[in-house]
Amino acid sequence: MKQGWLIVNGFLDSPKFDEIYNWIMDAAKTNDIEMRKLTNDQVTSILPISTGETDWRSKPDFVLFWDKDVKLARMLEAEGFKVFNSADAIEACDNKSLTFIKLKDTDIPMPVTFNAPLCFEEKYPDYTFLLQIENKIGYPMILKKNEGSFGNEVFLAKDFNEAASIAESLGPNSFIMQEFIEESKGKSARLQVVGDKVITSMKLTNEEDFKSNVTGGGKMEKYEPTDEEKEIALKACKKLGLDFAGVDIIWKENKPLLCEINSNAHFKNIFDCTGVDAADAIIKYILKKI
Repeated sequence: MKQGWLIVNGFLDSPKFDEIYNWIMDAAKTNDIEMRKLTNDQVTSILPISTGETDWRSKPDFVLFWDKDVKLARMLEAEGFKVFNSADAIEACDNKSLTFIKLKDTDIPMPVTFNAPLCFEEKYPDYTFLLQIENKIGYPMILKKNEGSFGNEVFLAKDFNEAASIAESLGPNSFIMQEFIEESKGKSARLQVVGDKVITSMKLTNEEDFKSNVTGGGKMEKYEPTDEEKEIALKACKKLGLDFAGVDIIWKENKPLLCEINSNAHFKNIFDCTGVDAADAIIKYILKKI
């Protein structure tokens, strides 16, 4: 029987997250894996960071890293653990700026995007850089915090004053600015990728908001992505070194664009919509890889 660790964040206390963790644990059991759930604070305390210990009698066959503690993921990799997803992949997805930068030299279409400039103060002394950005993409303008989740901290600015106010609330160095695409207002598709396959997909629509997220009231429907949309999702995952991910697609002039990638995307909504069990697919994929 294979053994695995499920690494989760010890400081998240939410039934929504617990449901996902239990789902993964059940999928592991179904596939004859002895899975142990550990929090990031627990694992940090047992890693031989300074003692030089190398006795890993209980070392698992793999680690399913369902957290964003990149430093811990790197430490596990340095100790020889097989980590899914890798630390590099998690880092690239958890920071929207890094996602854009790492994919910029590819032929993957994305919205026009600019990074917030570096500032060493607690806030920018002025926001004249926004004047340069607005000349490129105009208004409305999307501002996204680099490390936001579930559609949180994604804002739509109608003019310079609103953009400056949003930028001040987000803080220096922490956000990107993107063109707003009217055609995709309140619309997106989520493609669930495992390995080299898109295992399922759903379309999200919200007529009351510019964001389509289910947590913000978006409605789900089963969706069959085009070959071009699948190619974008698979290329992006391969470039970032992802074993599994949720890939968000939007559209401009009827052509698909990559919007975001989530390295440990919650899969309850897509299961409720399509009946496809991403947890089971991820576990089966890992078994093949090891």
